[in-house]
Amino acid sequence: MPARPHTLTIAAAVAVIFGLLTVVSGGRALFGGVDMGAVVSFVLWFNFVAGFIYVLAGIALWRGATWAPMLSLAIAVATAAVFAAFLWHVRLGGAWEARTTGAMVLRTGIWIVIATLALRSKKAA
Repeated sequence: MPARPHTLTIAAAVAVIFGLLTVVSGGRALFGGVDMGAVVSFVLWFNFVAGFIYVLAGIALWRGATWAPMLSLAIAVATAAVFAAFLWHVRLGGAWEARTTGAMVLRTGIWIVIATLALRSKKAA
C-alpha cells in the first residue's frame, strides 16, 4: 500500500475532529436543553447526523478506503444543498441565527477542500 499523502492525513484528522465536535455541539443543542436561539431545525438535525458521517469519512480516508473520496464528495454536496435550503428559508423570512450562516460556510468549505484532496489523491494513486 503506498504511503498516504501528508495532506490527506491532515484532512482525515480534520474530518474526525470536526465530526466529533459537530456531534457534541449538535447533541447539546438537541438534547442538552441549551437555548440556541432561533435554530433552523432541519439544519441542526442534518449537522448532528452528518457529524457521525464525518467521523466515518475521516477514518475511511485515514485507512485509504477506496470509497472514502466519494463519501467526502457526497458530504460536500449534501452540505452545500442544506446550506442552499437554509438560505432559501432565510429568504422566505424564516427565523434564523447569524452564526448558522458562518457555520454552514465553514462546513461547506471544509468538505469541499477535503473532497478535493481525497479525489486528487485517488486520481494520483
